[in-house]
Order: sequence, then C-alpha cells, then structure tokens
Amino acid sequence: MSISILSTKILSLAQKELVLNSGLGLVEYNAIKIKFIDFKIDKEHGHYIFTSQNGVRAFLANKNRTISKDKKVFCVGEKTKSLLEKNDVKVIKMANNSKKLAEYIVKNNKKESFLFFCGNKRREELPLILKENKVDFKEVNVYETTLNKKKFSTAFNGVLFFSPSAVESYVAQNKIQESIAFCIGETTAIAAKKHSNNIVTATKTTIENVIVQAVKHLK
Repeated sequence: MSISILSTKILSLAQKELVLNSGLGLVEYNAIKIKFIDFKIDKEHGHYIFTSQNGVRAFLANKNRTISKDKKVFCVGEKTKSLLEKNDVKVIKMANNSKKLAEYIVKNNKKESFLFFCGNKRREELPLILKENKVDFKEVNVYETTLNKKKFSTAFNGVLFFSPSAVESYVAQNKIQESIAFCIGETTAIAAKKHSNNIVTATKTTIENVIVQAVKHLK
C-alpha cells in the first residue's frame, strides 16, 4: 500500500515536488478561505503588530496603507518577516509565536502603543498578555477566515496542518485517528492535540519544513 499525505493547503509547484520526489502520494485542498476586508488605519496610534502572512497581505492590499519611518514593526514567523521585508518594511522584532512576541513587547516596549492587524479567528495569546500587562493596543480586523469543510473517505498516513483554523476545518468532517498530524508551529500543534496524540511539530515555521518532517517520518 502506498504512503499518502493530505495537505490542508494547496502547495506551490516547488513544495509539491518535495513531496512527490520522495515517493509519497499527495492529496491537497484549502481547508480555509481568506477574504480581505476594508479597514481604516489610525495613523496616530502606535506601532504595528502582524502575526500572520495573511495579515500582511491584507494590509498591503489596502490602498490607504502606509508605514511611516517612525513606526516600529513587530511580527510572528520567518515567512511573515520575509514578506514585510520584501515590501520594504523593516521589522524590529520577529518571534516564533504570538506568546513570545507579546512577552517581548511587555518587557521592552510596555509604555508604547500598538495596532494589531489580525483576522476574525486570531489567537488569544497575544491580546490577552497585552491586556493583562496594560499595554495600549487596538485590534484592526483586516481579513476573515472561513472554514472549507470537506469529508474524505481515504485514510491518510499523515495530514499537514498550517493553522489552528485548518485543524478545526478538517476535524469538522473527519477524524485524525491513526494519521500523524504534522503541524507548522506550536499553536497549530496545540489545536491538533485536542484530537490526536500523534503529533509532529515542524522545527521551523515554514511549509517546507512541515513537508520535510512528513517525508522524514513516513518515508
């Protein structure tokens, strides 16, 4: 029987080749859908926080968006940082997860104010820590995440998850059961652990590393 994995995100051609060149079978779909929404930017209110690439893309798609040189930009994840820098935005601090970024801000920038660009299904860790430590911030909802629920009759050896929302979407119609859940980061792994004990977390928060872990464990 061939070994197969399910990706809860449509992969790029290069990412697909990482899977297929290893000899593993691949099924893919988008477990979530992202829609950018209109928003206004309070240009007088503090520095900027981004916790996802979708937040950055939604921000960049806004025709009124500007980041003046006096603004400090903080983000979560290497890919988020890379996307910002490709668009000439200097990142002051990058952390691997929202909790660590919030803790850094509390320790080093507590008396400053912030705009937190996020989606409607954003995680609680960062805003909760900032509130508890009386850091002045405003949430700016810049995109909406909806679940694309789909039932699979096939049992996969591994399922690739790239966000907690993707986990929520997949388990709405399916069970992880004996599959290994390969997760892009800690928050996604926490969501998956509610449904399985068979979890592997990527060593880097990149799609490529999730694939590398799947190949390593299933080949």
